[in-house]
Amino acid sequence: MREGALDGAGLPALDLGAVTAGEDDPLVFATVSGAHLYGFPSRDSDVDLRGVHLLPAAALVGLREPDETRSWMSDRDGVEVDLVTHDLRKFARLMLRRNGYVLEQLLSPLVVRTSAVHAELVALAPAVLTRHHAHHYRGFATTQWRLFEKTGELKPLLYTLRVLLTGIHLMGSGEVVAHLPTLTGLVPAPAYVPELIAAKAEAEHGPAADLVDAARLRADVTELHARLDAAQAASALPDAPGGHDALHDLLVRARLGAAER
Repeated sequence: MREGALDGAGLPALDLGAVTAGEDDPLVFATVSGAHLYGFPSRDSDVDLRGVHLLPAAALVGLREPDETRSWMSDRDGVEVDLVTHDLRKFARLMLRRNGYVLEQLLSPLVVRTSAVHAELVALAPAVLTRHHAHHYRGFATTQWRLFEKTGELKPLLYTLRVLLTGIHLMGSGEVVAHLPTLTGLVPAPAYVPELIAAKAEAEHGPAADLVDAARLRADVTELHARLDAAQAASALPDAPGGHDALHDLLVRARLGAAER
């Protein structure tokens, strides 16, 4: 566990390692995602844990369908904790799609559980990046902006800004950065972002209306979309992911190694 990163993320005082210790099958990794990863948690934010479990080989060769995705939610000392994990095979397949979300989970610096397989997955992440990951961030931003227009809340607005900046930075650098305060130092961002983050820290569902003019927000989001389009067009990232054979080899070794234990 990277204690320094976890301590600085605004997480509640919970033993997250103990929270993930009761899983039936080995955890390849578990990391913190959600608002704590993105750098704008509220006082009452849930703790979102994401990761990968490793099913035994026997679970995949019989008639029963295995639990490739598992989730549970619980209350720990008044804090809602949500854990979602995928089997390693499903996660590897998601990595080979234009899915920025799973890469953010994999590369999260807020590590609760790790393993040698996790380290190998992290090392393979750059190989699966493509210019088409921009579609993931563009689509996510559009969905969150529509939600903001309906609710006027800070949370979907910050998500909109965060994913657009993540996509712009990724297209230019080949680096997945999900932390909004860090992103504002890496790529040009609206000057009011720190003020929005500070306001959300006080209220998970607080309004944005008193902080930024609506017309300015629409103009800035439109500009960020245009910058993402331009960054994608100019990106040196490939059109198709690599790493398929390496991920296959890792999956086979991990599954058979687990069977031998």
